Amino acid sequence: MQQITQTDPLSHSANIVDQNIAQLKQLFPEVFKEGKIDFEELQATLGEHIDLENERFNFTWNGKSQARREAQKPSTGTLRPCPEESVDWDNTQNLYIEGDNLEVLKILQKSYHQKVKMIYIDPPYNTGKDFVYKDNYKDNLSNYLELTGQKDADGKKLSTNSDASGRYHSNWLNMMYPRLKLARNLLKDDGIISIHIDEHEYSNLEKILNEIFGEENNIGTIIWDKRNPKGDAKGIAYQHEQIVFFAKNKNLFSSKNDFKRPKENALKIIQKAKKIIQKEGLVNENIRKQFKNWLKVQAFSGGEKAYSFIDDNGEVFQSVSMAWPNKKQAPSDYKIPLIHPLTQKKCPVPEKGWRNPSKTMNKLLEDDMIIFGHDEITQPRKKYLLKENMYENVPSLLYYGGSDDKILKTLDVFFDTPKVVQVAQKIMIPIINKQDIILDFFAGSSTTAHAVMELNKNDNGKRKYIMVQLPEPINENHKAYSEGYRFITEISKKRIINASKKIAEENPEKAKELDLGFKVFKLDSSNIKTWDPDAENLEQELFDAIDNIKKNRTEKDILFEIILKYGIDLTVPITEHKIDQTNVFNVGLGALFICLNDTITVAVAEGIASLKEKLDPAMCRVVFKDNGFADSAIKTNVMQKLKQHGITEVRSI
Repeated sequence: MQQITQTDPLSHSANIVDQNIAQLKQLFPEVFKEGKIDFEELQATLGEHIDLENERFNFTWNGKSQARREAQKPSTGTLRPCPEESVDWDNTQNLYIEGDNLEVLKILQKSYHQKVKMIYIDPPYNTGKDFVYKDNYKDNLSNYLELTGQKDADGKKLSTNSDASGRYHSNWLNMMYPRLKLARNLLKDDGIISIHIDEHEYSNLEKILNEIFGEENNIGTIIWDKRNPKGDAKGIAYQHEQIVFFAKNKNLFSSKNDFKRPKENALKIIQKAKKIIQKEGLVNENIRKQFKNWLKVQAFSGGEKAYSFIDDNGEVFQSVSMAWPNKKQAPSDYKIPLIHPLTQKKCPVPEKGWRNPSKTMNKLLEDDMIIFGHDEITQPRKKYLLKENMYENVPSLLYYGGSDDKILKTLDVFFDTPKVVQVAQKIMIPIINKQDIILDFFAGSSTTAHAVMELNKNDNGKRKYIMVQLPEPINENHKAYSEGYRFITEISKKRIINASKKIAEENPEKAKELDLGFKVFKLDSSNIKTWDPDAENLEQELFDAIDNIKKNRTEKDILFEIILKYGIDLTVPITEHKIDQTNVFNVGLGALFICLNDTITVAVAEGIASLKEKLDPAMCRVVFKDNGFADSAIKTNVMQKLKQHGITEVRSI
């Protein structure tokens, strides 16, 4: 039985460098010599794609190399479960994580790699007043634990980045760069990231996104007109912000029309047509007449009124010409006559030919997409189905004035400049499907979570959210402080709770099917003590090596650390079994069994084997507490018993 030691890959988060090397080795195995990369061989392999010029297009700043290395450095931290602060812990699929988002993003690398459809964030705008996360490249986790109160060792405030600083923009870029690098790994291949920003760092944000995501994956930028100009006597009074969109892979994203939304008029026409057909039965002349009469009294814009026909399948369409659109004559293959289905005579071909070649025309005939006249004299036309042409691109201008101050007041929470729920929904609707995960690692007041719940309420969706927020202290002069709030995370969680209660009160029947809960986790150091042979108190270190679990850490703490290290979803089903008076956790219907008891016996192994046979998982792994075995003989017998039942991956901590 192999123990999970400090150097084991399971003792820390995903190693980004190792993953990159593995991918490079798969693509170019010839460039690896004795385990090292031969850069001369790599250059030769890449040929003309290597830029050897001293001067080249590049975006750099002071600290960029360190920021890149920080993104690659694994975390030894963990997320500790807090069921007492959660809502509907046993059933919810939503997560609320308290902690520095840099460390949290590292910890989530295994469990949520390529699982998130949308990342939607509203980071600090770097106005000189907003909070900037101060990273410590030596030990960022220890840095977080020390600075949760926003004070350094000398008691200096760390919550602002003054524009008087010589590295004003560099500080912001160093904060954003590693977080965006890590965030990209969590996106699905057809995923997208959306970021709110204003004029202070917009240009710099776009540059680092071009580098991290690739300039070819820039979807575009929406201008949000807030209709509330900033007073500026010397310059332009901005009344807008930008919302930047980048895809992980633009080709995969756009091919599904994910970034388009249905036209309201088009939806209205289709819904009306369905109602008429349901009332009358099969499509007939009476239905066609009713539909046209209804269209006459509508005030449609944008050409939807042209869709005034219904075919025998109940599809709404308009008829369009199939004539060759260019000035020059079409090739001969574009001039083959169509045969009228009733008269069996040739229909007239347009003067310069058809728009499509004969192969395409035959496919249109096969799919009943060509409209013929009463006889062959009328030139055939093509059906243009409304259901296939009812989508429009999201406009580059978004108008929404005001704020959500009134909404927050009704929810009994207080927060400065939150994202607007209605704007958040407009951004999400064309992007995320009903089952997708959305991540916000600058959660603030949890507008994103609120918007997800509202969307699910509107269309019975099952969207899930992951909120990440630093427990930043609230200023004593702030309204929220006088109301009893001490950290932003308290405001954030309270908003979700009160918003979900409001949804449930106003929609009692719908609420029964909605996920209005969330699991709370908090960033902390590992539950496992580290071995330090150079420690001043070597005697204590030796005792720690025997009992290597930290004090005040629970079985659930260790359970979820193991789940994270194995790369399992934090919301996966977990059941608890009592085997030989010992707790055994069954994670993911038999994918992983964890026993952290101090008295592990062969009977426990037999019970685990029995559960495995019953559940029949595709893969089964077992983790024990290493000092839970009375002696090596019992450990060996446990291993043998599990091996007899096909369980070979057994580890201990």
